[in-house]
Amino acid sequence: MAGPLHFDALAETYEKARPPYPEALWSRLGELGVLRPGVRVLELGAGSGQATARLLGAGAEVVAVEPGGALAARLRQRCPGARVVVARAEDAELGGARFDLAVAATSVHWLDLDVVLPALHRAVVPGGHFAVWRTAFGDPRVRTRFRDRVDAIVARRGDEPVRPGPGELDTARWAERLSASGAFAVVHVEEFRWRIDLGADQVHGLFRTFSDWTADEAAAAGRAARDLGGTVTEHYVTPLVMLRRGDA
Repeated sequence: MAGPLHFDALAETYEKARPPYPEALWSRLGELGVLRPGVRVLELGAGSGQATARLLGAGAEVVAVEPGGALAARLRQRCPGARVVVARAEDAELGGARFDLAVAATSVHWLDLDVVLPALHRAVVPGGHFAVWRTAFGDPRVRTRFRDRVDAIVARRGDEPVRPGPGELDTARWAERLSASGAFAVVHVEEFRWRIDLGADQVHGLFRTFSDWTADEAAAAGRAARDLGGTVTEHYVTPLVMLRRGDA
């Protein structure tokens, strides 16, 4: 299992191949009142700006924390309106009561929450929020010929180390983990199911960015997409856990 800086070595591929988050997610953040013009946002693990660009586009003021130097460089180029801090979330100086909203988009599973949650509690204003989401690349409710090929690739592996923490679709356990300390309380949980068409080259690049996939496995996924006509329809799930700053 690679670490979070796996993505920094593939910064260009990451930026080009990762699909955007679903529109329904952004609509919900607006409906919940947490994303609006002038809101001050702290984003942890911003990567190359998949979420950052949309936050800025909604009128937010964004401080984006990203540990990877190559990703941070792309983030600055893509999102010049954000202030980029090159550091691990655990090491960054977040200050006190400066932000209305903290965001962890496809990064919470890399964070040491015992360190990060108390720091976020100090950094977010009373009544402020913490939004956590990620995309699970594969909806277990939907079977396709391409997903059968993906499962066959995974089945050829030996025993693998298990990533600590809840599974990517164990949304209820993530909500419990994020609220257990009392620093934040859960106010909204939702899962967005969506679909996207991907060409074989994007499939190859996307799977190459997965920290638990080897280069040979990603190439096999790309070949599978070509075998199935060159374009495949993928079905994904994006869980959202919204929390409000607590009194703890």
